[in-house]
Amino acid sequence: MSLLLLLLWLVSYYVGTLGTHTEIKRVAEERVTLPCHHQLGLPEKDTLDIEWLLTDNEGNQKVVITYSSHHVYSNLTEEQKGRVAFASNFLAGDASLQIEPLKPSDEGRYTCKVKNSGRYVWSHVTLKVLVRPSKPKCELEGELTEGSDLTLQCESASGTKPIVYDWQRVREKEGEDEHLPPRSRIDYNNPGRVLLQNLTMSSSGLYQCTAGNEAGKESCVVRVTVQRAVTGMVAGALLTFLLVWLLIRRKDKERYEEEERPNEIREDAEAPKARLVKPSSSSSGSRSSRSGSSSTRSTANSASRSQRTLSTEAAPQPGLATHAYSLVGPAGRGSEPKKVHHATLTKAEPHPA
Repeated sequence: MSLLLLLLWLVSYYVGTLGTHTEIKRVAEERVTLPCHHQLGLPEKDTLDIEWLLTDNEGNQKVVITYSSHHVYSNLTEEQKGRVAFASNFLAGDASLQIEPLKPSDEGRYTCKVKNSGRYVWSHVTLKVLVRPSKPKCELEGELTEGSDLTLQCESASGTKPIVYDWQRVREKEGEDEHLPPRSRIDYNNPGRVLLQNLTMSSSGLYQCTAGNEAGKESCVVRVTVQRAVTGMVAGALLTFLLVWLLIRRKDKERYEEEERPNEIREDAEAPKARLVKPSSSSSGSRSSRSGSSSTRSTANSASRSQRTLSTEAAPQPGLATHAYSLVGPAGRGSEPKKVHHATLTKAEPHPA
């Protein structure tokens, strides 16, 4: 019997020496108590030492709080300054650690080490700090017209993973359905995205997205207002009509400019001139007759005056044989131009001086 009691005492001794391991989850900004119990301070309180250590997720170790030589040292790190303390009477055997308010940087593996008179007790606590999802942002992607597809997008910028997203329709009137439209598809690779296919007027309404994890939930809402497709058709028809009208106006303007261009009178145009021909040249006479028949009445008058001038200037000089030239044209004002035949062309003989 005494041997059995001895074995039980040894087991309890080694278990107390090796310590216990506990895992705790708490939400950020709350209060947490990490347990650590011992019986080493009862015989001798003067030699009691208590120390809490934190090993973060990156493997770095630091001292959180200690008791030694009748003094408590708690403000050992800037991150936990003023937020850590012993939760109870550590001299009576409860060296539990209290942290308030809890922050994500407090997450890690805590070790409580109690020493007294050569005996040690360790307690290990793994603390996981949960962060609530931040308020998600609801967005729409796509066209809000009948027959189109619309994507509802919802995402939280921060929060402990995994974050679960849930889309629902908000009931605004009696009899409205809270479920998504029948032709809705969830993107399982991105749970925050929901595709509403083939929109109808009944798809209009208020939609709510809820983002949640172990720490809590947050939500946002967005309104969907589906427009009739006929509005877009009318706008397209009006635009097409406007373009056609502009093209027609442009063609009419170009046609008008082409018709008016030949009627323009140039102020710098020269008046038609009379032609002189030799009487002995049949080809020149023929051309002169054609010129005379097509000239205007004003041109004939000018040619008559030119003929008189040329007759005066063409007087023969002594000792020189000169061929006289005559102007083929009408003889007087008001008479019609006559055709000149080759037989009527005569060569003027020079008169003796």
